[in-house]
Amino acid sequence: MRKILIVAALLAVAPLSAQAEALSYTYVEGGWTQFKTSDDDLNDPKIDGGYLRGSIALAEQVHVFGAWNYASKSYDYTYGTFKLELNQPELGIGYHMPFSDRVDYTADIAWVRQQAELTVKDVDFGRLTSTDHTNLVRATMGLRGKPSRMTEAWIKAGYMDGGNEFEGTWVGSVGGQINFTKTWGLVGEVAGYRDVTQFSAGVRASF
Repeated sequence: MRKILIVAALLAVAPLSAQAEALSYTYVEGGWTQFKTSDDDLNDPKIDGGYLRGSIALAEQVHVFGAWNYASKSYDYTYGTFKLELNQPELGIGYHMPFSDRVDYTADIAWVRQQAELTVKDVDFGRLTSTDHTNLVRATMGLRGKPSRMTEAWIKAGYMDGGNEFEGTWVGSVGGQINFTKTWGLVGEVAGYRDVTQFSAGVRASF
C-alpha cells in the first residue's frame, strides 16, 4: 500500500514538473523476475527466472503488448531431485488517453496462460513429469506518467479470472523507469494477486 501511495503522489504532481518527453507505447524490455508465495508453512517460497516484454503502438491511442515470464528452481531429496518450472506467456491490447499534460489514463485486457511443470528424477522410479496449466483473462485500468523528464511511473489495478477452477481475484501492479537516454532506461515493477507477488527488474528500449 505504501508503494501505491508513493506512485500515486508522484503522478499527481507530474503536471507541475518541467517539460518531458512524451510517453512511448512502443518498446521492448527484459530482465530478472521472481515469484514469491506468502505461505508460513513453506517459509514463503521464492522462484527466480527471467522475463521478456514488448509493446507496439498501432494507432495514436491503441497498442498491443505481449510478455513471457519463466522461472525455475531445483530441490534435492534423499532419493533424487525435483525441478519446478513456471511459464507465463501473455498477449493483450491496450487503450490510453491523456489524463493531463504528463499523465495518461490506461486500460487493457490480456490473455494469460499459467503453466507449472514438475520434473522428478528418482533413483528408483526414473524420470517423472507432471504439467498443469490454466488460461486466464486479466483486465486492468490505471495511470502512467512522467514525474520528471528522465523518470516514469505507473500504477494499475484490475481483475483476473479463468478456467481450471481458478477463482477470480483482484490484481495490481506498480512500477517505474529511470531513463539514461531517450531510448534506454532501467525498469522495475511489483505485481501481485492473492498470496503471489512478482518482482521484476530489467532494461527497456523505447522507440
